[in-house]
Amino acid sequence: MEGRGPGLAPVLTGPPRPARHARTPLAPPHHPRTTHKKAAMRNNELPDGLHPDTLGVRAGQMRTGFEETTEPMFLNSGYVYESAEAAEASFNGEKQRFVYSRYGNPTVAMFQERLRQIEGAEACFATSSGMSAVFVALAALCGNGSRLVASRALFGSCYVICAEILPRWGVETVFVDGADLDQWREALSEPTDAVFFETPSNPMQELVDVRAVCDLAHAAGAQVVVDNVFATVLHQKPLELGADIVVYSTTKHIDGQGRVLGGAVLGTEEYISGPVQNLMRHAGFGMSAFNAWVLLKGLETMSLRVERMSANALEVARFLESHPAVERVTYPMLESHPQYELARAQMSGGGSVVTFGLKYDDDEGGRGKKECFALLNSLEVIDISNNLGDAKTLVTHPATTTHASMEPEARAAVGIGDNVVRLSVGLEFAGDLIEDLRRGLG
Repeated sequence: MEGRGPGLAPVLTGPPRPARHARTPLAPPHHPRTTHKKAAMRNNELPDGLHPDTLGVRAGQMRTGFEETTEPMFLNSGYVYESAEAAEASFNGEKQRFVYSRYGNPTVAMFQERLRQIEGAEACFATSSGMSAVFVALAALCGNGSRLVASRALFGSCYVICAEILPRWGVETVFVDGADLDQWREALSEPTDAVFFETPSNPMQELVDVRAVCDLAHAAGAQVVVDNVFATVLHQKPLELGADIVVYSTTKHIDGQGRVLGGAVLGTEEYISGPVQNLMRHAGFGMSAFNAWVLLKGLETMSLRVERMSANALEVARFLESHPAVERVTYPMLESHPQYELARAQMSGGGSVVTFGLKYDDDEGGRGKKECFALLNSLEVIDISNNLGDAKTLVTHPATTTHASMEPEARAAVGIGDNVVRLSVGLEFAGDLIEDLRRGLG
């Protein structure tokens, strides 16, 4: 018999059907009493009410007839059928099963189910990257004549999607100051199809009042998409705050070790199995089985890593705030953050990213770029890299890397000056990171 769990592509869960042709037994000669059944998938059922730390290790696991301890990796593109009639029934929807790995794969399905349960969503679809997740989430809601309202404070590629790519399809995009409820209220005073924002934003750590904006958006008929990468599923639950859809770059904290790309879109069963799945299947944005397997392993340790990263980040942020070469530090759990009370209300931790601006000598008109480059080039422990959420501490200069695709005026509008540095704090001993920064800052 066939079954499907919430948010999962259909999988075989019962006894295997007889094969059309007899096959040579798989048992090796030196194990004469060993017999192997055709490997049907079996869901590993868990009780309700488990903690996210337990779900990160156990949720979504399916075992084959070989009863392996870890999740199996299905590195296959296609699947076989016992008859031509079975193939026809699988493609016309009479039978629910995997038919092609661009449509669905058992390893990917396990990752989707695990993340779905941790997030508390009805359904999840895993994508090839974080940016494909953002694009698909918005494209599934918007078409010619649609209206999108977005926070101005976005990651560079997210900004390009909203400001350039979607408008080519006839989507009207309206940008607002994400921290200003009056601007949201004005922009959402007319019918709207979608709302999109990051909170905290990349890299300036601007927060959006999720509950308040969701109330305004729903009154305007819009669905709300939240990019939750900086906060992570462990420190912020947008769906519980009223959002409709959550997107992730799973490349970041979920992998957290710089190995693979990935993304995820989470929302209602109707949304994921309808417009998202239709777009994903035919446009080919799906996640690979290998990446899904790596990300399953990442979920097992994510809570430990994120807890340590967040503790380190707060310690580093406090050091930077006290250094005379630093103009300002932005981190949600610093009391000096202008939205500190909002951070405490909707987040349980500040995340792994610390953003800071350096004081600079403007005599040469560099506006801080020279000072930032000098700092980055002097670091001996911390690596220069545009990734974040990694076990290793990484630093970048957003104006010339992650946000270089934005016009200078657009960067300036959200506070990304040439003197801004983004620091993704990793798992190292915090004291070593502080000493590395102290040497670099002089």
